[in-house]
Formats: sequence, structure tokens, C-alpha cells
Amino acid sequence: MTLSKIAAPLFEAFEGGKLKLENRIIMAPMTRSFSPNGVPGPDVAGYYRRRAENGVGLIITEGTVINHPAAPADHNVPHFYGEEALEGWAHVVREVHQAGGKIAPQIWHTGTARERKKFPDSDADPIGPSGLSLTGEPVSNPLTTEEIHGLVQGYAQAAADAKRIGFDAVEIHGAHGYLIDQFFWDVTNKRTDEYGGDMIDRTRFAVEVIEAVRAAVGPDFPIIFRFSQWKPVDYTAKLADTPEELERFLKPLSEAGVDIFHASTRRFWEPEFEGSDLNLAGWTRKLTGKPAITVGSVGLDSEFTSLFESGKGGQIAGIDSLIERLERGEFDLVAVGRALLNDPAWAAKIRDGRNDELQAFSREALGTLS
Repeated sequence: MTLSKIAAPLFEAFEGGKLKLENRIIMAPMTRSFSPNGVPGPDVAGYYRRRAENGVGLIITEGTVINHPAAPADHNVPHFYGEEALEGWAHVVREVHQAGGKIAPQIWHTGTARERKKFPDSDADPIGPSGLSLTGEPVSNPLTTEEIHGLVQGYAQAAADAKRIGFDAVEIHGAHGYLIDQFFWDVTNKRTDEYGGDMIDRTRFAVEVIEAVRAAVGPDFPIIFRFSQWKPVDYTAKLADTPEELERFLKPLSEAGVDIFHASTRRFWEPEFEGSDLNLAGWTRKLTGKPAITVGSVGLDSEFTSLFESGKGGQIAGIDSLIERLERGEFDLVAVGRALLNDPAWAAKIRDGRNDELQAFSREALGTLS
């Protein structure tokens, strides 16, 4: 059996969550810091166009920051506000569409992950629900209610601009210890008002963001929401320790207007809870009934490359395992990160069964990216 036949389910059309795609491969958002002063140039447009030309079903851009002085954590991270930056993104959209692709921006605020030392000329302090870093140390004052309301509108404006300039969907970044996730996590959210409290109460900020985004883009524009259990300072961190807790956590987000959940994990093959093989995306789909994107080391693990060396699968993390999970409906879409970051033709090589080329790249990736 050739690789192209094994991988055929990845190239089946998808329709769900208000989104229609030619296949199930998503380009995961990955920060590149290639937009000087926040403005994406022709090189950024070319970068995304090459992935569209090579068969990626949906491109989710690198994180783009909302209009707030403390939103970025790097001078060269792209903005999603201001005439010049939005014109740059409009050009990106045109290039991707001309290549037959679809694209969504990831809108983002880094919260207290912003480091003052990287912005010596800025007087904007990092912000967070309680002004705490991911290790629980105070770095700024807690956000006021008025400031929170302003941030909600910042997300909504970014989403409205995404629709206006022609994007096909929008992803809200609620993962990896950034601002929205800082409201979720009890280590960084010690508030005693309506934005703090138990796990459900701590979803209020995200719910207000999602509702405001929905109001800004209308009923038919797809909203993707990315979340994670893990944090950069603690890969074992959990927002929910059981499926029942995860259901309680996801319900208000789903009801607020999320169409597709992007469940970020470091390794797609790892089960999320004891007693089941389902990963985080699998549980998310089961509990919400909404389409889910899986992600985590697709194309980078050694078991994955064993398929190309032996001509058959069987390893727990191999592409055969990924396809089996996809075919039985554990999740709907597969996000590919570092493999696509380094090889714009990764999806085309999978599709066309160009085994030797993919094998060579996978070996290189294992040596430099794992």
C-alpha cells in the first residue's frame, strides 16, 4: 500500500463548523517574528502562499496581536491593527486565495508573558487577570474591570477586520499561558470578582471575548478557539483533571459561539485521561459535538518515519495511528506545525506518496526540531 492511499482520509473534503475545506490538513499557528514593526510584508505573503500551493486545507497564521500596547512579546510579531499592517494582511489573503487556499488569522494577546526587557522604549507593563506571571509572581497590577472590557473589544475589532479584509475564519488564541489562558488557570487568576473563582467562573473573560467576536463577525463566519491544558512552565498542568471537568469547562465556551475547537497538545497520540485512548481533541469533540482539530508532533516523531522505512505502519505514533483516529471520528482536522514550517511542500508530498523526499525531510526534522 502506498503512502498516498494510507493518507487518503487526510485529503477528504471537510464541511462543518461553518467551514468548507478541500482536505483535513491545517497549518498550525507558529510564531516567526518576521514582520518588522508588526507589519507583514511580501515575504510573509509568499511564505503562506507556498503552503497553499502545496495543498494545505486551511492555514492558521502565526499569532497576530490585538490593538493593545502590551499585547506583543516581540517587536517583530505581526499586528492585527493599523492601516499598514492590515493592508499587509490583505495582501497575504489575496495571495493565499489566488493559490486556491483558505486562511484564518490567530488573534492574540500575550498577557504577562510579555517581558519588559524586550521593550526598553515602551512604558506598557505586561498585564494579566491578577498581574501574576506563569510562576505566580507579581509583575503588574491586576486588570481593572474597565480594562477587561476594553480588551474584549480589542479582540472583537480584530475579528471584524479579519472578516472585512477577506479571511475565511478567525482563531482566538486561548492557550499556552497567554492572556485568555491566564484567566483560565488558577495559578494566574486569583480574582475574587466575576472574572475569578471556580473553573466555570474563570471562563467568563473568554466567554465575553467569544460573544463579542461573534457579534462582530455575524452568525455565519467560522470562529475557531485554541486551548491547552499544558503551560510553558508546566507541561503537566491541567485545567480539567477529568472528562466531567473538561465538559464543564468547554460548555460555556461552546455556547458562547465557538464553531471549531483547536485542542493543543504536545503529542497527538497521548491519551488525555486514564481509562481511555482519546486525546484532548477526541474528548473535546465527544463532549461538545463540535468539530475538533488535533495537533502535536505530527510528522516529527520517530515512529512516524518508520512507515517510510518499512513500508508498513504499526507504531503507536505513526501516520497509520493518526489516520485510524481520524477515520473513526476521534477528531475532524489535523494541524501540522514544525513539519510545515520547514517544508512548504509537506502536504503535497504526503498526498502524492513522495516517500523518499518525505523520509529525508523527516529524518532531518528529527535531528533539528524535536
